[in-house]
Amino acid sequence: MPRLIIYFNSAMDTRPVLFLDSGIGGIPYCRHFLTRNPAERVVYLADRLHFPYGRRDRNELTGILIALVENVIAGWNPKIAVLACNTATVSALAALREYFPGLPFVGTVPALKPAALASKTGKVGVLGTERTIEDSYIRDLAVQNGIDNLRGIAAPALVELVEHRLDSVTEAEKLEMARRYLQPFRDAGVDALVLGCTHFLFLLDEFRREAQPDIAVFESLEGITRRVETLLGDIERDAPHGPSDGAARQAAEPGRNRLLLTGTAVPEDSWRQWSRRLDFAISLLGEPCGA
Repeated sequence: MPRLIIYFNSAMDTRPVLFLDSGIGGIPYCRHFLTRNPAERVVYLADRLHFPYGRRDRNELTGILIALVENVIAGWNPKIAVLACNTATVSALAALREYFPGLPFVGTVPALKPAALASKTGKVGVLGTERTIEDSYIRDLAVQNGIDNLRGIAAPALVELVEHRLDSVTEAEKLEMARRYLQPFRDAGVDALVLGCTHFLFLLDEFRREAQPDIAVFESLEGITRRVETLLGDIERDAPHGPSDGAARQAAEPGRNRLLLTGTAVPEDSWRQWSRRLDFAISLLGEPCGA
């Protein structure tokens, strides 16, 4: 079993928090976290090379994610890793925790618990990727939360739209898409819907508007931020006075938050725009930390 060694800065733990997604889906989680924790450093990794995750086999995706996290550890030494992707979470969270026992992982698990508590009909829906909807994890999670009637619908086309055409879609078109995806759940008597793909949070307002008055829409933004904050408190409390295991390497020097892209291609204009919107420096995975 591989062993991960974590290194600490003796004065202040300046290591970043890693947010990882196949594309832009994890950005709402990253933004929400930074709004509450502006002093923290963040590395946002967009795995454009392997997008979309939803069509990949569990074992293939797990291998991809292990390799990505290894590369980020080598270059950035994160103190917490957030899988800001429901598909990555249901497919690989357990494997990543086992492979990297020294790195705390936070997964974006579909918010079935609050949906189950809120449902009056006992009929809960999940809108997600193929991998999320088909995975046994989601069924087990439903059972754990007492959901006997779970309706799952995969929406790969919606993932592609959010990733590649979000800026060109009008508000009326967004509302129409939300209305169209909500209709099968409404027809099935679902009264609590979970957005089970982080990409869909870019249409959260539209889904909530079109879901009224009979369907409540759930996501996990607040819960994920609170979990990361709890882990940050644990790290601060438990931090040693010097580098663990006598290692010499320390965290990367403080600096701008970073947008990392997989692949060797020059960043597309869309990613340069996200870099400006977020005020994150942009680079390719594998470039030096200070690039």
